[in-house]
Amino acid sequence: MNQEPFLLAGFDAGQTTCRCRLSRWDGEHLQVVGEGRGSGVSHLDAPDGEERFRRAVGTSLASALEQSRARSQEQSLGREHLSAAAIGASGIEADTDLQTRGVALLASALALPEHRCLATGDERTALRGAFPDRAGIVIISGTGMIVVGRDATGREHRCGGWGWRLDGAGSAFDIGHQALQLSVRMADGRVPDGPLRHKLWTALECCTAAELKARVVRESHAVADEAKLASLVTDAAVSGDPAARMILQRSAAALAEAAVATAHALDLQAPCLEARGGALEHMPLFRQLVETSLREQLPDCHWQATGGDACHGALVFALDRSGLRPH
Repeated sequence: MNQEPFLLAGFDAGQTTCRCRLSRWDGEHLQVVGEGRGSGVSHLDAPDGEERFRRAVGTSLASALEQSRARSQEQSLGREHLSAAAIGASGIEADTDLQTRGVALLASALALPEHRCLATGDERTALRGAFPDRAGIVIISGTGMIVVGRDATGREHRCGGWGWRLDGAGSAFDIGHQALQLSVRMADGRVPDGPLRHKLWTALECCTAAELKARVVRESHAVADEAKLASLVTDAAVSGDPAARMILQRSAAALAEAAVATAHALDLQAPCLEARGGALEHMPLFRQLVETSLREQLPDCHWQATGGDACHGALVFALDRSGLRPH
């Protein structure tokens, strides 16, 4: 009973918030002892990227420890009891200098040896959470998009997620951006005008294409601002707007294309799929169009909805590095 607790930390770091989940390994299962939220991260190469990373880890861990201490049986837990940790953060590519830096930063923030830490992309922790020990594909469509899968041997493949300047087809940003492009063609008379343009311009408080141009080139205009327009496009499509529905169909087909390419690269004939991200979780018509496109190309695919989240995936990675169980 006096044995030191084997405490593991799993982090899911987004741009607005970072979640931390603390779990104890009892020899067979991960038992959650505390969860917390802290500040968000940015790309490590951003001017304040490393400082934001440290702050996100520190604030979310402190919040999780506070919750764990609120439980009578966890009064003694502190960061000194951590055995290992892993973090999934956007922009950290496997086998790159960014990953090496991320590992060093995480180890420093937690006072752990580097070999007990892992920093990787949030898509990898999402995959490991959804499919801890079996083959599967995670399809993520939120502000951005990425598809990542693994076969039964552990071989992985990813499609997409290369940033809005290069990629992004199949994301909420893609839907909003396509809609804005269509709106200026409507305004010019290149295609017939329609209600979608009026919805978009009203939301953006623009009356002319010149005003729209001035708005989108502002430094304050971000990728997330165009992603927010995806819900307007979906609403218009549900109301019967053919132009809006066509945008959703193109974006859904692009997302399905990435999933199909991943399945083929991993030789998965009947892949198990899991959907993640706001566009798939909160836009039913878009999800339906993605599923339709996938059924046409992967007729034997099937969906699961019970996999663990990205924090759980980070904890599984941390357990791998803890030395607490044979692998």
